Amino acid sequence: MNVTITTLNAKYIHTCLALRLLKTYTEPEFNVDLTEFTIKDPAMNIVSDLYRRKPDVIGFSCYIWNIEETIQVVKMLKKVLPDIKIVFGGPEVSYDTAQWLARVPEVDFIVIGEGEETFKHLLQEIERGKNGWHFVFGLAYRKNREIVINPGRGKLDLNTIPSPYRLPSDLPALGKRVVYFETSRGCPFSCQFCLSSIEVGVRYFDIEKVKDDLLYLIRNGAKMIKFIDRTFNIKRDYALEIFDFLIKNHGGCEFQFEITADIMRPEVLTFLNDHAPPGIFRFEIGVQSTNDDTNDLIKRRQNFKKLARTVTLVRDGGKIDQHLDLIAGLPEENYSSFKQTFNDVFALRPEELQLGFLKMLRGTGMRAMAEKYDYKYMDHAPYEILSNNVLSFDEVIKIKQVEDILEKYWNDHRLDYTMNHLVTEVFDTPFDFFQAYGSEWDEQGWSRIGHQFEDLFTRLDQFSEKKNLQNRAVTTGLMKLDYLLHHKYKPRKRWWEADLDKDTQQLVREAVNERPDAVSPEFAQLNLGVRELQKHVVVEKTGFDVTGYLQNGAVKEGDYFLIVYYCPKTLSARPFSLPAIQVKGLSRGQLFGE
Repeated sequence: MNVTITTLNAKYIHTCLALRLLKTYTEPEFNVDLTEFTIKDPAMNIVSDLYRRKPDVIGFSCYIWNIEETIQVVKMLKKVLPDIKIVFGGPEVSYDTAQWLARVPEVDFIVIGEGEETFKHLLQEIERGKNGWHFVFGLAYRKNREIVINPGRGKLDLNTIPSPYRLPSDLPALGKRVVYFETSRGCPFSCQFCLSSIEVGVRYFDIEKVKDDLLYLIRNGAKMIKFIDRTFNIKRDYALEIFDFLIKNHGGCEFQFEITADIMRPEVLTFLNDHAPPGIFRFEIGVQSTNDDTNDLIKRRQNFKKLARTVTLVRDGGKIDQHLDLIAGLPEENYSSFKQTFNDVFALRPEELQLGFLKMLRGTGMRAMAEKYDYKYMDHAPYEILSNNVLSFDEVIKIKQVEDILEKYWNDHRLDYTMNHLVTEVFDTPFDFFQAYGSEWDEQGWSRIGHQFEDLFTRLDQFSEKKNLQNRAVTTGLMKLDYLLHHKYKPRKRWWEADLDKDTQQLVREAVNERPDAVSPEFAQLNLGVRELQKHVVVEKTGFDVTGYLQNGAVKEGDYFLIVYYCPKTLSARPFSLPAIQVKGLSRGQLFGE
C-alpha cells in the first residue's frame, strides 16, 4: 500500500513535527512517504507532485494557517485520483469534526486528537480491506452517507514513540530549517483562548531520550530548535536539567522555549544569567493582558508583578532574548484597557513584542462564550475577531495600525535609538506613538505600496515634520545614527540630502587626522591614516552630542559632527562625536554651510 503524508507549512524553513511522528510510529509496518509544501506554493504544483507519487492513502496535517489551501488541493486531487483515500488530522479538524466531513466530502477520514496510534490502526484496517472503521478509536468517517464519530482514544504512552528527529531525509537541510521539538504534552493551565487547555495534565518524555535526540540534532548541524511545550518551565527540575545540558552541549545552535514567566524561580534565572552563553536561548512569554478582570474571565492565572520581575532579570542579564505576546480583543478589554496593557508590557522593553488578535479557535472556551460577549469573527480560519461588546471594528482597525508599526520599527530593530527617544521623550506613552504613526501610515496608503529600507526613514521623517514633533532635530540626528549603524560598510547613499558638501567633509577629515584625540581617546587609538579616514569614515552634521547621548541618554545640544568608522575587519560601525569648535581655522558658517 502506497501511503503519503503531507502538509502545507507557513514557510519553507518550517518543518512539521506531526508528520515525522506519524512516519516513525507507523514504520516498519508501513513505508510512509513524507513530503512538505508551503501555503505559497501554487495548488496545481502541489497536486501535480502528489499525483506523481500515486498514493493509495494520503494524509494531510491541518492547522488554521493551511486549512483553506489544503481544501483546495484536496478537491483537485480527488478529481484526478478518485479512488484515493484522503485522511485529515491535526488541531484544526479535531473539533467540529462532523462539520468538516460535511463541508469537504472529498475527505474520507478524520483522525481526532493525538494521531499516532489512530493513524496506524486506520492504515491497518484499510490494508485489510474489511471496512472495519468502527474498531478505530479516535476516528471520524462516513457510513451509508451518515457521519460517524468513534469514541476517543486514551492517551498514548510517550515512551512507546520512536524518535521523529533522526530521518535521513532531514539531514541535508537540518541547518537551514527550524526543528520543532517536544519534551512534554499537555498544559496545566486553563486559558480559554487556547486549545492546550483542553487536555488535562502534563506528560513528559524520558529526559535521557530527550537529551540523546537533542545531541543528535546538534551534532548533525541543527541551528534552530524550537521547543513546542506549552509551558516548558512548569517542572522546574526537568527544565533546569535541560537548560544545563544545552549550555554544555549547544554547539552554536539556538533554542527557543515557551515559558510561564511568573512561576520562574529566581535561582533558575541566576543560573541562566551566570552560565548561559549569550544568544543561544530565546524565551517566548505569553502575557496577553494585564487586566485582572479580563484574566479572570479567561481563567488565566497570572501575577504580572512576578512576570515583570522575571523579564527584567532576564533582560538585565543580557544573555537571553525575549519575545512577549499580547492578545487584543479578550473579553471586557476595551481600547483604553488594551492601551494600558500595551504600555505595561512595553515598559519591560522586550526584544520583541508581538501584538496579536484573539482567534476564536474551534474547541476553545472562548468560542463557546462568543455569544455572551457579542463577538463577531471571521467564518473561516484563522477565525480572528472583528469586534465584541466593548471593542468596535473601528478600534480593531486602530490597533492593527499599532501592530503594523510595532513590527516594522520595534521588532525589526532598525531604528532602536530613534524608537527609544520617541516613546520616552516625545510622546506621552509608547502606545500613543505607535498609534499616531500607524494612523498616518495607513492614511498615506503606504501599507498598499510596500517599502524599501530607506522608506522607513523618509516616511518617519515626513511624519515628524508634519506633526512638528518636539526635539525634531534630535529625532533626525538619531535616525541618521540608526541608518549609519545598520550598515557594515560605508554606505554609498543616504536617505537624507547631504548636510555637508565634499569639501567641508574633507576639511573635517583633515582636522580629525591632525588631532584624533579631539574626537576621543578611543578614536585616537584606532590610529587611522588619511586613506582609512577617506575610505572608512562618514562625517555628518548633528545638533547634539551623540557620544554623550549613547553614554547617558542626555541630550547636550550644540554644533557637533557625527563620525562613524566602519571597521573592515570586524564589519562593524562605531560612532563618535566631534564638537565643531575642535575643527580649528574654520568658522561655523564655513563648517555648516551658513
